[in-house]
Amino acid sequence: MHATSSRHPFDEAIALETIGEDRWRGSTHPDYRNMVGPYGGITAAVALAAVLAHPQCQGDPVAQTVHFAAPVADGPFEMHARPIRTNRSSQHWLVEMRQGEVIPVFGTAVTALERDTWEATDVIFPQVPPASALASLDTNVLPLPWIQRYDMRFVRGMIGQDPDPAHPSESLLWVRDEPPRPLDFIALASLCDVFFPRLYLRRPRRVPIGTVTLTTYFHASEAMLAQVGDAHVLGIARGLHYGKGFFDQRAEIWSPEGKLLASSTQLVYFKE
Repeated sequence: MHATSSRHPFDEAIALETIGEDRWRGSTHPDYRNMVGPYGGITAAVALAAVLAHPQCQGDPVAQTVHFAAPVADGPFEMHARPIRTNRSSQHWLVEMRQGEVIPVFGTAVTALERDTWEATDVIFPQVPPASALASLDTNVLPLPWIQRYDMRFVRGMIGQDPDPAHPSESLLWVRDEPPRPLDFIALASLCDVFFPRLYLRRPRRVPIGTVTLTTYFHASEAMLAQVGDAHVLGIARGLHYGKGFFDQRAEIWSPEGKLLASSTQLVYFKE
């Protein structure tokens, strides 16, 4: 099912209506549905949207942590966001998603005013072919609604391909919203969860999984995001450890010009 509105499906999915102090109402969107409930990235995006919509919000996001405590049910929800500490250049936030008496998602965020300081990046932008040289992923391979909302062009590390022996859990892909949409912080939060589970690359067996917690660090400025526009960005993801029913995966999002826009880590539950 696809949206028929003139608005971009992403903007429909993150739309929030103010219903009181520190409170907004929204609803899950069918175009971003996953196997169970909505795609985790869109939930993280909605949580960040609540923070940025708050009249007391100062600056841009620099960090966000989202805990997925229970499945998000299809349908309406409330977002609660409030600042718990405001310093000269930064703010700390508490965020909750509520569905009736259930709080399926909660988390924190940090926003900050941009400051001109020394800057360096220790990780290296890889040598990869441009997005224009690669074919888009056939979304029929994995027929989930949220996958159709992204144009993914894999350099390597697609599920079902032979893994790189040196980096068996690593994926490199160019990705952007589908249809194209100018990149902003909320869309960037969603993109940090666009990677397929590392467990499914490490072994062919499919088992139930679910993200437990997702933390994203935003390194971009508004000017950097404006420079990207609606172009593809490069995503890199790799796993670190698997065991005791959990695995973690790290990810990076880079601009086409090789600037690190965001990095993230998440812990994922899996069932044998």
